[in-house]
Order: sequence, then structure tokens, then C-alpha cells
Amino acid sequence: MTGQEAVAYIDTFQWQAHAPGLERIRTLLHALGDPQKELKFVHVAGTNGKGSVCAYLASVLRCAGYRVGLCTSPFLEDFRERIQVDGKLIPPETLGELTELARPAAEAMEDHPTEFELITAVAMLYFRRCRCDIVVLEVGLGGALDASNVIDVPEAAVITAMGMDHAAILGPTLGDIAAAKAGIIKPGGAVVSFGGCPEADAVIRERCREQGAQLTEVDFSRLRVVGTGLDGTDLEFAPYGALHVPLVGLYQAKNAAVAVTTVEVLEKRGWEISRRALEQSLASVCWPGRLEVVRRAGPVILRDGAHNAHGMAATVESLRALFPGKKLTILMGVMADKDVEDMLKLLAPIAGQVFTVRPESPRAMPAEELAALVNRYGVPAVPCAGVAAGLQAAAEAAGADGAVCALGSLYLVGKVRRAADLL
Repeated sequence: MTGQEAVAYIDTFQWQAHAPGLERIRTLLHALGDPQKELKFVHVAGTNGKGSVCAYLASVLRCAGYRVGLCTSPFLEDFRERIQVDGKLIPPETLGELTELARPAAEAMEDHPTEFELITAVAMLYFRRCRCDIVVLEVGLGGALDASNVIDVPEAAVITAMGMDHAAILGPTLGDIAAAKAGIIKPGGAVVSFGGCPEADAVIRERCREQGAQLTEVDFSRLRVVGTGLDGTDLEFAPYGALHVPLVGLYQAKNAAVAVTTVEVLEKRGWEISRRALEQSLASVCWPGRLEVVRRAGPVILRDGAHNAHGMAATVESLRALFPGKKLTILMGVMADKDVEDMLKLLAPIAGQVFTVRPESPRAMPAEELAALVNRYGVPAVPCAGVAAGLQAAAEAAGADGAVCALGSLYLVGKVRRAADLL
């Protein structure tokens, strides 16, 4: 099986027809020799910031001399982004080989695994083969019933910024969503929580008490955000002094603070991470698609993964800091099941014009429907046939001195870099 054949095969295992639960992934991994039991993990859940925190942690641990696996979702441009070791994507031939290895076990199951469960199994096989010292593992959705939660007690369970998302699946309140995410907290474990959301915090604290887990809430009084620009974000986090991360956006300072706090927890558990490794790794971290500058002029083009109201609020705050007093040209595509109205309320005040597209997903909102919603907020909107056409129109509207930000869905963001290269 080639890498392309593996991706096509994995895509056939749709999740919609399956009830949530861990029995399928347990069955599948057991048939494959339980590779996850030979690995150590940092497990990361939350509404927003999960991917960035994972990127920071993987970079820090790698710079400290450890062999580090990284498993995230979704991907932007290449399926193999989801499974990495020491910053390198899983080779196509290895993806094909391990998918072929997992195939008989998957097909022997009466209740076939989902796409995410099969990806998780392949990732665990790869991390075991590579003899990773530690794996940074991002939750796919929720926590308690997510396939990633098949692991035993991690070295640290991290819960990033909390907000409303996936309410139809996880529950209608922040308490419900927090309960799902707090499901990654296991007996006697170490937990790092972003905090700052009383309804969610109460749930996480209670879960820690029930499990006898040690909770560390990030102390943001230690953090001072110096500023953000197109070259990244500068911050101070006591006692480390000045730090720089090449990721754009004011919110990246808080994500970095979560990662540094997690590093401190790992150090208490015996992981050796020098201050030099911490500083160098933060300064060199790479995480595409989060207020990423894909073109620096003529006009400036950024792409950002904000796909819910909580993420949109953070993105809008950062765009105001990057382009004070300016109206931006927006390229936008969204999933119909998201809180689109809430996202538009936040975005409208900084949007001069919006070009809408329909991302490549059956859940996506038609471009015409999104444009009509944008118009209701007093912002002119033009539906476009696709990302390339939409970005072309947005760049022309912005002009050489303007700025375009593409956002609303990672399905959209993944197509923007290639479209920008064609301008």
C-alpha cells in the first residue's frame, strides 16, 4: 500500500455512523500489540490553542534532546502532518506499510473503527517503531470518549483555553464541554489548566479531586505581553525574562505560557529541560495556519484557523494590534454547524469587505448563504467560486498597501498558501 492508497483507505472509515466510545480503539490497538502502552505522553485537550501548545511542547522536548512524537489534527496541506517524529512527517511508504499492517485487524472488527481511530492506531505503531521518548498527543474532539484517551496516565494532561464549540456533540453548556475535556484527567496524574473560565474551572477542579490528580492552573500574573508583529510575538514570563516566539498573535503569548507551565510540571516529574533549550525552542517553533503570514506585501496575506467565536475573538484582537485603525479585507469560509452569527458579530467591526467561499467539506456553508449573513452586519460581501478565485479578488480589493486575512475554517486555510503562490 502506498502513502496515497493509505490515505484513501483511511478516508473510507467515516465516523458519523458510529457511537462515541473507546471500545473500538481498545480492540484495534490490542490486536496490534498495544503499542501505546510502551510510550509516554503529554495529552492536550481544550477548545482553542491545542495545536499551538502541542507545537511548543514538541519543540521544547526535541530541543532538550528527547525523541518526540507529535500527533495532531486536522492537517492543512498534507495528511502526513498529523503524524510526526522530531519535526519530520511520517514517510509516505511507512504510512502505507503501517496502514496495511493495521488493515486486517480493523476489518476483522464487527464494529469497524472510525477514520480517527485508525489514524490513532497507525500513529501509535509509528511512535513505537521510532522508539519515541515522549509523544505530544492532541485530542481530536472532546476528551473522555476521544480515541486519543485510550492511553494510560500521561506525564501531563493539558487543558487549553475553553469556549463553546461542538456543543451538539459535547453538550450545550461550558460545564458539559469542560466535563468532556476533563475526561483526559486520570488517577494520580499531573494536570495543567489554562483556567480563567469559572464554570469550566469548577468542573476541572472537581475532576482532579475525584482522580487524586495534581492540578496546576497557569499563573498569568507572571506573563507580560510586549507586543506582536508580522515577525512574531514578544513576551516576558517570570522568571524567564524576555522570550520571543515566531508565531503571530497576542494569544500566542498565553499559549506559550501554558507550554512553559507544562514544562515546569514535566521537570518536577524528572524530565530534564534546560532554560537554554526552552528559549531556543520557543524562538524556533513552527505551527502553520495560525495567523500565519503567507505574503508580506502587495498586499499582506495571512491565514488563520479561527473557526468558532472563542477563536475569532482572539484573532480579531490580534488583527487590531497588527493593523491598528485599519479595515481588513477578509476571505472567509465556514462550516454550517459552527456559531457563525457570533463569529460575524466579532469580525464585522474590522472587516472592510468580505469574499466568501465554500470550503471542501459536506458540512460547509454555501458561499452565497455566508455572503448574505455578512451583508446583514453592514459589511459588503461577494461570494466566490473557490479559494483561488476568492483570494485573487480579495487581494485586488485590498490593494498593494492593504491586508487580507483568510479565516473561518481549517478546510479553507489549508488551500490559501498554494493560492497565494499563484497570485
